[in-house]
Amino acid sequence: MSFKSKIKKWKLSQALHNKNYGFRRLLVLNYLPKALLYNAYKTISNWRGYSQTPLIKLNKLSKTLDINNVFYKDESKRFGLKSFKALGGAYAVEKISENKKNIVISSATAGNHGRSVAWGSQRLGLRCKIFISQYVSKCREDEIKKLKAEVIRVKGNYENSLGECLRQAKKNKWKVVQDFSSNNYKYVPQLTMAGYSIMIKEVSSQTNQYITHIFLQAGVGGMAAGAVAGIARYFKKIPKIIVIEPENAACVLESIKKGKRTKIKIKKESIMGGMSCNEISLVAWKILKKSINYCVTIRDTKVPDAIALLERKKLSKKKIIGGECSAPGIIGLISICNDKRLKKNLDIDKNSNILLIGCEGNADTHLYNKLLKIGKRKIL
Repeated sequence: MSFKSKIKKWKLSQALHNKNYGFRRLLVLNYLPKALLYNAYKTISNWRGYSQTPLIKLNKLSKTLDINNVFYKDESKRFGLKSFKALGGAYAVEKISENKKNIVISSATAGNHGRSVAWGSQRLGLRCKIFISQYVSKCREDEIKKLKAEVIRVKGNYENSLGECLRQAKKNKWKVVQDFSSNNYKYVPQLTMAGYSIMIKEVSSQTNQYITHIFLQAGVGGMAAGAVAGIARYFKKIPKIIVIEPENAACVLESIKKGKRTKIKIKKESIMGGMSCNEISLVAWKILKKSINYCVTIRDTKVPDAIALLERKKLSKKKIIGGECSAPGIIGLISICNDKRLKKNLDIDKNSNILLIGCEGNADTHLYNKLLKIGKRKIL
């Protein structure tokens, strides 16, 4: 059986239309103002090593799905950190440190955010403390340590590591750089999200095709909200916005369903660790609650398949190294195209130009190689 016949069986685990949809540029840019987006781009684009990450045409996939274009924003090439997170945490570190050298930066992470914070701290010669849960891999821990940060492992999940980070930071008067916002903690997450908007600014100059649909991964919603702010600022036309989550960590979908921020209980951690989150960030919620057209959820089982398809040039002419959190857009798009009613509801057809965010490369090399091996055996 060919891979084309296999992917025709892919299905979503859940799909939800946002009945409260009503995209308003001014509302989005009220929470992430133009000045904040401008300053993020001005600063980051002047960092040594900055360049636009590739926008790759998944021409083989678009042909298979009978779609005009499927674009893949390859964030594996971002500042050598292999993730879009390099745009957020490191920028926030620079802004809040205010050229001071005697401060300590702290953060909790599932991997990529902490790596960005550690890198940003190292750039400025600052001490850095990164808190990780028991579920974060040794490989991700080692990558953070290479950036001269002290890593503290905490028993339990991400929420536990965040709680311990906040307790110790308060006690020791450390600066916290987190991408999760709450009533009393908004500015740093806003800085982080402003950094993420740069991906969309780059896309706006990398193609003359109007993007009709964008698929955005969500954990606590920071990347999705940053991208939506970029859309409000830099795109002339507003595309359909589809948010994707693991089926066991669908805090955005549950919040959209109930019309309010909803904290969920994660019964089983997703293999997509950076997306295995139980609550959407406050500022992200304010941006996303009326900007999303659809929320969809996917199963972990198709992640290795998508990784293998990218690496084996089955979706494009280029070999693409995409990690576990880069797979959801591909899985979501293929699954939607297998559902005639949903595909029609989203107006996906031969004239569509789809944008997928390849948010990371092999940031966890051990996990990537393991998933790639499984995927090759399953799909090829």
